[in-house]
Amino acid sequence: MSMRMAIPEARQASPLREVVSARADTAIRTAGGWLAAASLLMIAVFALHGPLAPDLVEQMTRISTAPDKWRVAHWLAAASLSFYAMTGLLVLSAGSRLTISGATRSAWAVVSIGALWTLTTALAEATAVTAAAIEGRREAFEAWWAFAEGKATGFAFVALAVAVIAWHEFRSSDPATPRWAAGIGAVGGVASFAGWALGMWLGVAAGSLLWVVASMIMSAWTLWFGLELVRRRVGHAGTVA
Repeated sequence: MSMRMAIPEARQASPLREVVSARADTAIRTAGGWLAAASLLMIAVFALHGPLAPDLVEQMTRISTAPDKWRVAHWLAAASLSFYAMTGLLVLSAGSRLTISGATRSAWAVVSIGALWTLTTALAEATAVTAAAIEGRREAFEAWWAFAEGKATGFAFVALAVAVIAWHEFRSSDPATPRWAAGIGAVGGVASFAGWALGMWLGVAAGSLLWVVASMIMSAWTLWFGLELVRRRVGHAGTVA
């Protein structure tokens, strides 16, 4: 009697698994699209932004002489960070192999939280910081710069989260991108964090250049990764097909 009942139950469970898997695929494909868009915008942001000046007065002068470029860079950054936040939420809701471990699940959560944290920086830089630089209000500039710098720390932790995600791809039995690319993505994430720490926390001038270059490399990998997530199939708690 129990054997007869088990067969229909198994048959009923299979369509349910297919529905759950299809929903996971849709969520991951959508997340991949947003990740690719976020990454492409972020590459443009760093190309426009460039390294930060070690001297705050010099940085204020740079902004005041090219305010439109600074505004565009940070409005693009605001859009990119919003897309990163959406990506993290979609991946966390999918239940795919991308969040099968505690480390990767936490990393995607940090992507969302860190992006939202840094979004305030982008908005402040595009508005209050630029206005203070143009008007030559040094005290206001320094105050807003300190606020923006503190909030921008969120992106440093996004970079570490990307390093964890890329390292997981590097160790995966079927990575979405080639292993060498995932390895470069992981190194880029760590180097981006290190560049920010050296430049902003320790005052090492070369740190800012490292931050910009490494962030662009990291974003190039997340762009590739996002496009592969759109193209490939990621089953419910399964592997990339």
